[in-house]
Order: sequence, then C-alpha cells, then structure tokens
Amino acid sequence: MTAAAPTNDLLAQEFVQFSVEAGVLRFGDFTTKAGRKSPYFFNTGFFDDGMKLMRLGEFYARRLLASGVEFDMLFGPAYKGITLAAAVAIGLAKHGKNVGYAYNRKEAKAHGEGGTLVGAAVKGRVMIIDDVITDGASKREAADLIRAAGAEPVGVAITMDRQERARDDGEDRRSGVQYVEQTLGLQVIAIATLADLMQLLATTGDPALAASKDAVAAYRARYGIDA
Repeated sequence: MTAAAPTNDLLAQEFVQFSVEAGVLRFGDFTTKAGRKSPYFFNTGFFDDGMKLMRLGEFYARRLLASGVEFDMLFGPAYKGITLAAAVAIGLAKHGKNVGYAYNRKEAKAHGEGGTLVGAAVKGRVMIIDDVITDGASKREAADLIRAAGAEPVGVAITMDRQERARDDGEDRRSGVQYVEQTLGLQVIAIATLADLMQLLATTGDPALAASKDAVAAYRARYGIDA
C-alpha cells in the first residue's frame, strides 16, 4: 500500500493536537474492536468535561460548514452519538446555523411520547453524527431509522477516519468509511484522518509523540487502505 501523504489540513492538525492534549488520542498498546493490536487509541469518551466538549462541537461544526454538504438537522445514534449531536448543534449555532437534533433509544419507550426517537422531528436532510466508523453496520441502522421516519440521510460526520480495512478476511478490502460511502451512499465527513495523525507525528517537536511514529506507520502498512 502507499504511504500517507502530508495533508496540510490546518483544521485537522489543530484537532489532532487538541485530541492529544485532551488525552483523547493516546499511544501505547491497545486492542481495537476488530481485535487488532494498535499503537494508538482514539476514545471520544475522554471528551469528558464542558470545555473539551465545547471545543469538539466547534471542530465538528467548522468541518461540516466547510464541507458544503447541505443538511437540515442532526441525528445522534445511541449512545455516544447522543452527546456528540448535542455538542455539534451548539457548535453550529455559534457559527450561525441553528438546526434541530434527534437521537434514538436502544429500546422503545411504552409510556410518555413513546417510540424510539427523541428530540426534534426527524425530517428533511439529516446528518448523522458519530465518533468513528468501524464496519459501517451501525450507520446502516441509523440510516434505516431516518428513512423510516420519512427523512433522508445525507452524510455521516465523524472525528477520526482510521483509514484501515474493516475486515481481515474475505475479498472486501474496504474501510468502514468506504463501505458507508460506496454501499450506503452517504458522504463521510471526518474532522481528521490517520494521515493527519501521521503528519503530526512526523513534524512534532515533542520526543514522546515522535517516538510513536514508526509504530503507527507499521500499523498503517499492515492494515491501512490506499488513501
């Protein structure tokens, strides 16, 4: 596979640096959902206070507004997507775009308003907000919920595109992001990618960060897709 080329994406570099400083992006020995040993780990659960969450929402908002994709509301799949959608709605409002947001319950509620959907009425063009895409299955479920409500999903906004294959077996060598775009027909808008992370590691003046560069490059060489 080819090496990750420098992206020179200033917003992405700012976000990756912020994620490191916030303790959300960590380096060491981790096991991914796919069972792979990874030298880095990105966990949005560590955006765990008001300031971090406010800045995260602003990063999402800036990326979404710069993308040019038109949308009327946000949808956050349970559970991480709920908090993220709320943060992004606030970030967008600060930039002059006020939109509603909704989310789903894992189990339907039998009392009160009932059903599985909560928040603004799901209608029009809907942007799904989530943290990452692993194999795309949960994004298919979210898209199905949105269509069942009579609306149209137009894209998925995520924090980090790991740019790696979803599966090690079989002939499908695509990443989860590629699956969502090519099979589900939804545009994926990532604040940053693995290539952006590698650029930071290659240019940082922090020896502790630079020490992870070779391990991350080796991981990409083994599991990555062609960017």
